[in-house]
Amino acid sequence: MVLNLFIICTLGFLAAVVDAIAGGGGLISLPALLLVGVPPHLALGTNKFAASMASLNSSITFARSGKVHFSLVKWQIPFTLVGAFLGAWSVLLVNSEFLSKAVLVLILFVGIYTMVHKTLGMKSNFKGLNSGNIVLGCLFALALGFYDGFFGPGTGSFLIFSFIALFGFDFVVASANSKVLNFTSNFASLLIFAWHGKIILSIGIPMALFMILGSYVGTRLAIQRGAELVKPIFITMSLLVALKLIYQYL
Repeated sequence: MVLNLFIICTLGFLAAVVDAIAGGGGLISLPALLLVGVPPHLALGTNKFAASMASLNSSITFARSGKVHFSLVKWQIPFTLVGAFLGAWSVLLVNSEFLSKAVLVLILFVGIYTMVHKTLGMKSNFKGLNSGNIVLGCLFALALGFYDGFFGPGTGSFLIFSFIALFGFDFVVASANSKVLNFTSNFASLLIFAWHGKIILSIGIPMALFMILGSYVGTRLAIQRGAELVKPIFITMSLLVALKLIYQYL
């Protein structure tokens, strides 16, 4: 039991560092739980509990540094929440096979497009908010909230990319805003897992503590090192999500 907790907490810390910087931490934290023999449905719920605590901490740290654009995300949060609830409900009714194929294509596009366009997200090109881009941002928040509740892999990458493509934010501000929305969708899913008793608190609480620490380290690194650190990790995690989906598909 002690060895299992050591593995979970160590990998959870690493996952949170990566996730705070560029998303994709679930590629590390969820397999850590499965590795020590936690059943899949309990692993999903326990991982969601720990990841929610970590993403909340990242959101607070980014907010304190002034990197979160509250005048935008305040509109997006309710749409993300509604989308996540609808996604979590719909997963019980709809086959996710088509979605997994579509996401594979999209996440590959995001990773390769970002890699090819050398200056994308390296500096801020934000021109301000207007009714048009706010509405578009809310629609994306609704769609990505739904996706996170329904399926999940790559949500952080899609959120960061949408903030850069739609609003011209740099990678650090895009990552900061994405953590706020990611926490929102995580929290909605967490409520459903908790309602159905799918969280192992004896594992989830120590894992959450290490992931909170990891999220703090990752967030501070992102703030201090800027887009030069965030962009390559973002590309790496996007392509790793794509490889994971290819592996699952094959």
